[in-house]
This record gives sequence, C-alpha cells and structure tokens, in this order.
Amino acid sequence: MDLFTYRDRVLHCEDLPVPALAKMYGTPLYVYSRGTLLHHLRQVQQAFIEVEPLICFSIKTNGNLHIARFMVEHGAGCDVTSGGELYRALKAGCPSGKIVFAGVGKTDAEMRTALDNDILLFNVESEGELMALADVAKAKGKVANVALRVNPDLPPKTHAKTDTSVKGVKFGLDIDTVLEFAQKVVGHPHVKVVGLHMHLGSPILSAEPYRQGVEKGLILIDKLRGQGHTIDCWNMGGGFGIHYRKQEALPASAFAEVIVPGIKKSGCKLILEPGRFIVGNAGILVSRVIYTKDSGGKHFVIQDAAMNDLIRPTLYDAFHRVWPVAPAANVPAPPEDFEADIPGTRQCDVVGPVCESGDFLAKNRALPPVQRGDLLATFSAGAYGMAMASNYNGRPRAAEVLVDGSQAKLIRRRETYEDLVRPEVEV
Repeated sequence: MDLFTYRDRVLHCEDLPVPALAKMYGTPLYVYSRGTLLHHLRQVQQAFIEVEPLICFSIKTNGNLHIARFMVEHGAGCDVTSGGELYRALKAGCPSGKIVFAGVGKTDAEMRTALDNDILLFNVESEGELMALADVAKAKGKVANVALRVNPDLPPKTHAKTDTSVKGVKFGLDIDTVLEFAQKVVGHPHVKVVGLHMHLGSPILSAEPYRQGVEKGLILIDKLRGQGHTIDCWNMGGGFGIHYRKQEALPASAFAEVIVPGIKKSGCKLILEPGRFIVGNAGILVSRVIYTKDSGGKHFVIQDAAMNDLIRPTLYDAFHRVWPVAPAANVPAPPEDFEADIPGTRQCDVVGPVCESGDFLAKNRALPPVQRGDLLATFSAGAYGMAMASNYNGRPRAAEVLVDGSQAKLIRRRETYEDLVRPEVEV
C-alpha cells in the first residue's frame, strides 16, 4: 500500500498535489508519505506480534533523522552498519538498548563508541572481527554481546549484488565452519555469544528462503547451546520485497508464517531489520523535464534527476515505475502494468544531466509525450534513494519533504554550491 494517488489526473501525496510541492521546494525532490511509513511499520509489527519482536529500522535504507525519529517514536529500534549510522540512530532518539550494529568492517573506533553507548548487540561476521571486539571490550572493562552472522548458503534469490547468503560473498561466517569458530570463544570474558544472525539478501519476493534459513538456524542454535553458548535472540534480518513493478511483493504476514514457528520452537527473542519494506514505497522522486531529443533511433527524455540522485537503476538495473505527474487525457493515470503496450505512449529512455552513459532512471520505457517543464514521478524511491545519493558532477543533493495529510514539512533542505566546497574551504 502507498498513499500516492492520482486525483483528477494529478498525482497527490496523501492530500497534497505533487505539482504544488515541486513549485514550493523545487526539483529534484524526494517526497515521503507519513501515512505509508506508519502503515508498513505497523504491518510488520502486527504480523509478528505473537512473538513480540524487536523491529530495528534499517538506517542504511533511509537515514533522514526525521524518518528515523518517526520510526523510534512508533516503537522501532535501529539497525546500523557504521559509526555514522550509529550517530544518526542516537541523534534520532533511539534507545541504545534497541540498537543492533551490523557490517563486515567495523573499526576499533566504531566498536568503542558502540560499547560506550551500551548498544544491544554486535552482529559479528568474522573471527578477526570478534577478536578485535574482544580486545576493545577488554580495554574498556566491558562485555560485548554478540550475534554470530551465519551465511546459510542458500540458492540465489535476488540480484547478485544484493544476495548476501550464497557462497562466495563477503558476508557472514561459513555455516560449515562456524561451530569450530564458536567453540573457541565459549566462556570468553569479554565477548558473549547470545544470538544468531541471518540476513538473506534483498529484495526477496518469496517466503521460501526464510523457511530454509529457519530450518538451518534451528539446528545451529541447538549445537551452539550444546557448546555452552546462551543463545537467547535470533536476528532474521530484513530483505522483504516491495512493489517495484506492480503487485509482486508478499505481505509481512507471509514471512511471519514461516519465521514465527521456528522462533517459538527456539525460545529466542526475534529481531528483524526491515528497511526497504517500510520506506521503499513511502517515497517518490519528483523531477522536471529539461529537454527531449531523438538520437540514434531512440527518444530521450532528459530531466533534472540523475544517477547521483537515484543510482539503483544504474547500479542494479533496478526497475522503477516512471510516469508523468499530470499525464495527458488520452493515457492512463497511471497504467496498471508499466511493462505492457500502453496506448498513447512511445518507447523512451529517461535520463539525467550527468556526464555518464549509465546515467538513467529508466530504459526502453513506454511514456506518453512530455515536454520541457513537465513533471515526472519515479516511484518506490524511498529506500536506497537519498541514502545512496552523491554530489557527482558537482550536483547538490535534493531536498526531502515529509507529507502528513494536507501538511508538508521540509526534512532536508536542498544543498547549495557552498555546501559542496565547505569542507575544503574550511581547511
């Protein structure tokens, strides 16, 4: 579900027309729906309510302080992957006891900060990391609670660049050797193995990988407990897919059906790390057409959002629905199937101003005629959009707006040219 709808052939975010937002805040512009954020958070909370999970919002998907704070105010903790994300989580008011620190390359400085703030848990991914964490904890006279991140070696299930539980990726401890590793730290004075962590990749459109992961996890938890580890939490990560093309994603309840029975059987506290599922369909990227041109037998729509604003199409060949904010009367507003033959359209490449052939938001896409000044909406852009944005080609990053009913709040101002050079001028 999302609250982006066309009314009288004009796209609205909740009760506000998108053209009015573009006029007030300029383009490119990220627009988020508060109601959609809350709906998807509640869907996860309700689906797993039977086991009273800790839902840790994945800061890496969208780290805006206002969105993170909103998540925390409605019961979520935070999943962080760096010192910067830990800083954001704390700045957003997240209790440190609801913060889980993931990532394969935590530095000593990041570990020290996390220990100083008494976070709930470190997800550990290598023997070297665990030994480094033990040294840091010893120097501080503390004990670090650890969940071992295990790579369960499941079949491929999503894009190769975001599939984190197949052989040969950098993530996690090998399921075939993790028990040998775990045996070495039984009774360690400064690190305590209290949990198991499995993150299977993202976005995943089937519950089957989670069923397979749960089966392997139950066996592993029994063996870890047999070694003497007190395993009382099980972090099943995130990765639940969303609607990018049409209605291809499963509801949270479908994943709960295969995860909850295993959690109950294990007796563990469930931790989840959803991000995309909550924020992905809660945001759109609004852009304005600068020019159109025909070249080499192709029609190009050149608009003011670029790969530096939304890199997913370039990086992952990701599909995002793109449609005019106020389409002409002879075309759908919008179509049900963006990959079908749509009357009144032509094949276009939607590209940006960046000097790279890979700068595009959509390729070979059916779009109705647009002209200079028209607005386009790129949907499902709330996750890994602004979070992965850059200043490439000297482009200031976009503004972000959060809509609540008929009210809009600027939650990140548009960067200026002065912002681009400030760290260099200051030295």
